[in-house]
Amino acid sequence: MKRLGASGRHAISLVVNGRPRRGEAEPRMLLSDFLRHELGLSGTHVGCEHGVCGACTVQVDGEPARACLMLAVQAEGSSIQTVEGMCEEDGTLGILQQAFRRHHALQCGFCTAGILSSLDAFFREDRNRSETEIRELLSGHICRCTGYTSIVAAALDAGAMLRELDSNS
Repeated sequence: MKRLGASGRHAISLVVNGRPRRGEAEPRMLLSDFLRHELGLSGTHVGCEHGVCGACTVQVDGEPARACLMLAVQAEGSSIQTVEGMCEEDGTLGILQQAFRRHHALQCGFCTAGILSSLDAFFREDRNRSETEIRELLSGHICRCTGYTSIVAAALDAGAMLRELDSNS
């Protein structure tokens, strides 16, 4: 991280959704704001700005992180995955996204990117998650629209699809 001139902005280099990216940030700029305003990735939403709602969740070096609690300069050299990076190479929806669509697991969609980011890491760790484990994970995300039932159903379905994909590989 280098300081640039009298402006006090820092040059930041990181990998976002598999692509090297560069930008500049004020020392106190949040990662969520950097992703949205400097890199143009609007899928990361900012809800509470206190790390409570989970809408801003992205993956930093493969682990879920609240982008509203992390400074952009802290992400220097990291690999970030946002919801935009969850699609397949050809732009089609990934397995989790397909399951959410099939089960109507979103309404306004504000919380969805954060939930998908958390579930993606969750299933990468263990494809055989129980409903109880999924509900526990979701307790860190606030969704005011769905009541979570369809989100849990989509997550269970995605887990089954991922296990099937693994067994066919």
